[in-house]
Amino acid sequence: MSVGLSGLLAACGGGAAKPSADPASVSGNGASKLSPVELVWYYPQWSTQPDTASVEEAINKITKEKINATIKLRPTDGASYEQKLNTMVASNETFDIAWTSFWSFNYAQNARKGAFVQLDAMLDGTAPNLKKTLPPVVWEALKVDGKTYGILNYQTITNKEGFLVQKKYIEKYGLDVSSVKKLEDMEPFFLKIKQAEPDVIPFSMTRGGKFEGMKTTYNNLELISNYVGIYRNDKDLKVVDIVATPEYKSYLELMHSWYQKGIINKDAPTLKSDKENLKAGKVVSYFHNVLKPGREDEERTAFGNNDVVAIPITQPFVGTNTIIQSIQAISKTSKHPDRALQFLELLNSDKDLLNTVAFGIEGKHYTKIDERTIKPIPNGGYDPNQTWVFGNGFNAYLREGQKPEIVQQTLKENETAVASPILGFTFDPQPVLTEIANIQAVSDQYGPPLNTGAVDPKEKLNEYIEKRKKANVDKIIAEMQRQLDEWKAANKK
Repeated sequence: MSVGLSGLLAACGGGAAKPSADPASVSGNGASKLSPVELVWYYPQWSTQPDTASVEEAINKITKEKINATIKLRPTDGASYEQKLNTMVASNETFDIAWTSFWSFNYAQNARKGAFVQLDAMLDGTAPNLKKTLPPVVWEALKVDGKTYGILNYQTITNKEGFLVQKKYIEKYGLDVSSVKKLEDMEPFFLKIKQAEPDVIPFSMTRGGKFEGMKTTYNNLELISNYVGIYRNDKDLKVVDIVATPEYKSYLELMHSWYQKGIINKDAPTLKSDKENLKAGKVVSYFHNVLKPGREDEERTAFGNNDVVAIPITQPFVGTNTIIQSIQAISKTSKHPDRALQFLELLNSDKDLLNTVAFGIEGKHYTKIDERTIKPIPNGGYDPNQTWVFGNGFNAYLREGQKPEIVQQTLKENETAVASPILGFTFDPQPVLTEIANIQAVSDQYGPPLNTGAVDPKEKLNEYIEKRKKANVDKIIAEMQRQLDEWKAANKK
């Protein structure tokens, strides 16, 4: 995905969204009046945590007291999470809560096929405080066909596009960061480095290219599905084939020029990951679409423990997919959906609970540097480093090295970001699944060499456009336009 797992707010402290003053109030009538229940919670995890059992025990000390519930944690390998959850849904397997997103175990698609419990009425009756913990723009983005099926793990919800650059190269080659306003402004800097240090990579690229992360950079385009989308500044919201736009052509021409000049790595069309090059310190810069507060500190490790400078070239933007990155949903097979919702309210209001899930047990898995900041204990057995998967990141501890001011800076960007004109719209691909599969096959063939600059767009772009037409991209455009027009009418846009 373009955002990347590290692109989300890993762990923030503070209180964005006014949690309830008395977390025990989530039960409404007190835990002692509630019958005991067991709730099974599935979520992805990208590293094994050997001491999960003791953390589960600590979590249950809190949840038994507050809502008389026992939580069974079911961390699942992130690489196979979507497949596993899709299989569980298809087989009608019983469980209570599952993590979902627009990019894995798709939130809107599963809501539409009835995998999740609709929450609108329940929110008012079962978890009245939960609504107050998230801003209105979030609830708008969570709606699928006008109904709510999930609770957002609140964190950064914006995109801001630009470059991440190793600081030592900025200083060595005299880049005036304030002068960089557009992509082309980086070229003289890249060429200096290429000439002086041919073994480093001025601008790193992998086979997917970078256009999907440059939508705002290129005239406020918004991709909705398979390089089909809109111009955000078009009041009619006309759906277009992005591949046939002059903006996409301009991107390809610039990338081809950079590729020929040696700015982009030659193996870009086939390279699946540049993590090893980054870790080795060989990458000078790459493009990122979530330059949120604190990004520079987070990327230092990825860049081989070298200091990094973020150079944004757009203002913060918020849209449906920038928001619905990390969500908890209640399974339609849950025997206790009301109690599951109480747990989610507690998870978003009780800081002790969230921090136990996110960081484990104090003294065993982490030590406190101060009241806001913790330091994981090496080889302690529990350090998933994925607060964004669990709950409201603004209620979590800061990790050592994170600056306290990023909390308020992130909240400010969340509140002031320019909103998409189609915020809340989610495309239903079901009517055109065959066409989407055909288009994807075409994209797999033409995308990598074109998007990375390896092929001259003069030779292949028109062919790519024609192949998309033969694969019936126009049917996808017409279906998307129909759905978008219906959404506009229903929402008085």
